[in-house]
Amino acid sequence: MSRCADMIASTIGVDLAKHNIQVHVVDAGGSVVKTAALWRTEMIKFFRNAKPCLVGMEACSTAHHWGRELLKLGQPITDDG
Repeated sequence: MSRCADMIASTIGVDLAKHNIQVHVVDAGGSVVKTAALWRTEMIKFFRNAKPCLVGMEACSTAHHWGRELLKLGQPITDDG
């Protein structure tokens, strides 16, 4: 897996699932920089290497858990719900 810190990400979309998590990274121009399927255990490693940026995540039962984990890593978190 390449380091997210090496990418110029402005937005990371996250699709949470039971086992695999899909991430979709785009730059400021809207171009796709990276897509990846991560195991739940790889999610923290991926975001530990990411610079703070906008993270879009679906509102599901585990979204609050992952939001708290990303907040610990310095990702800005907002709750629009």
